[in-house]
Amino acid sequence: MWNELWEKHRGKCIGAACGIFFGLVYLFFGFWDMLIFAFIVFIGYYLGNKLDRGERLLGIEELWRWLTERWRMFR
Repeated sequence: MWNELWEKHRGKCIGAACGIFFGLVYLFFGFWDMLIFAFIVFIGYYLGNKLDRGERLLGIEELWRWLTERWRMFR
């Protein structure tokens, strides 16, 4: 079971493990920041999922397009 999980979802496993690790590090420095912990785990899972699908982790063009569309209304 674990080998099958590792072979099919390697990026998600690595991303979630990194998220849990960094979340625990953050959690030890502030117990009341459970939402930040959950957010860090989610970001790790999300990036791992993108890695599994073969997508780029950060699309600069898409980010730039989104920012220019959002800030255009303030001109």
